[in-house]
Amino acid sequence: MSSFVIRGVHDVVSYIDARPGISGRAGLIWWLALGGLFLDAFSNSALSAGLGPMTKDLQLSATQVAVLTSLASWVAIVFNPIGGWMADKWGRIPPLVFAKFLALAGAAFAAFAPSFELVLVGRFFVGAAYGIDFAIAMALLAEFTPARFKSRLNTWQGIWYCAVSANLLLAIMFYNMGVGESIWRYAVGSAGVVALTLFIAQLLYMVESPTWAARKGLVDRAAASMSKIYGEKFSAAPVEDRSPIVNQATKGFANIALIFRGIYLPRTILAATIQIGQSIQYFAVGWYLPIISLTLFGQDFVVATLGALVFNLFGILGGFLSPAIGKKFGLRKASAIGFGAVFVMLLLLGLFYQSLPIVLAFLIPSLFILFHSGGPGANGKSISTLSFRSELRAGANGVIGALGSTGAALGLLVFPLLKQNLGLGPTFLILATVPLAACVVCSVIKWDPTRAPVSPDEELNAPQFKSDIQQAELNRV
Repeated sequence: MSSFVIRGVHDVVSYIDARPGISGRAGLIWWLALGGLFLDAFSNSALSAGLGPMTKDLQLSATQVAVLTSLASWVAIVFNPIGGWMADKWGRIPPLVFAKFLALAGAAFAAFAPSFELVLVGRFFVGAAYGIDFAIAMALLAEFTPARFKSRLNTWQGIWYCAVSANLLLAIMFYNMGVGESIWRYAVGSAGVVALTLFIAQLLYMVESPTWAARKGLVDRAAASMSKIYGEKFSAAPVEDRSPIVNQATKGFANIALIFRGIYLPRTILAATIQIGQSIQYFAVGWYLPIISLTLFGQDFVVATLGALVFNLFGILGGFLSPAIGKKFGLRKASAIGFGAVFVMLLLLGLFYQSLPIVLAFLIPSLFILFHSGGPGANGKSISTLSFRSELRAGANGVIGALGSTGAALGLLVFPLLKQNLGLGPTFLILATVPLAACVVCSVIKWDPTRAPVSPDEELNAPQFKSDIQQAELNRV
């Protein structure tokens, strides 16, 4: 049986790009990585559905609610770049599996916590898992996805809303079981079951990214991974026949400086803007939909939760449509359109929420979620993942993800404080400035990785931006 000879990263990327789809072991790895993102969403939203009962159960103040709900995002700010650095240095799989262990520990701490302080400990571990996992999972997805299918990375957004909706359905089930104000403990504990399942599955079936291995010069390891993943025989070329690795980034955390230079700078600004903007608008509004539903539809827990579930069904629709939307318009333009539409929805909520008829009270938040999930909600992480070569990808995702986590933490922190001090209407109007500003940035910066993707040549001849002449040549590519 003849074998495919791997000389370097160019051969790996070219083979993957030539694949007709994402199937077999590669498909299993792809969906297991998405399963980790399901867990991230499930863990992050576990408090959301039961936040009202939890506030009564632990007698929390508005400040304590703000600290508790935002803590995981503050922790993720630190662990995003740490996870990205680990993945770029040692590989994608070990830190990805470790993140599931942290999520399991976080769920256990929070579910059985007798006090507010121990719930915070649990949320610390959840934030660490989220920070490590998201940057790496998106990088792994990109490295297993043929170039013409890159918009499929946006599928993670539909998975996110499936997880949030599952939490809401579980909350209704636990409520009908008569668990009372302890309902939040069951929601948080169920995240531990998901974490344990994924920990075992990823440990058994995940295979290291051959793109990462080849770019690091580990051609034998890349060939072995390709054989496991694609069921064909791959072998490494003799050392003297291997492709040279030009300008390999070998300076650890110092590699991150590259994403703020040369051709990568506008890509970083665009991805960071979308990440921060979508995080603030989602975690300040979308995450609090169960609480907003109580204001819009009354204090009945089941009715308000069903209202939030309807909103999130629009998120599922938008999330799974986002690959098609991104393919048609490009990720950048889809983000600009989505931000503009979200701005209009927040403006309408801010001005008229008290007088909205019941139909519009359902429709406007639903459209907010639809435009968010179909556009910037998905595209920030996808643009970040697709804009950098493999040895920088997870690290760049970590840094840009940390900026996004900052936006999430700010959104989670400011919403309850603004709502308490100013009321819901002014809070919506203040938050509307975020998608407006992000829409402007997305309209000005023209980079779109689905229109001019990172090529095998860029992977192979990775620039270090040593001179203005070299940079001018790169800008023409």
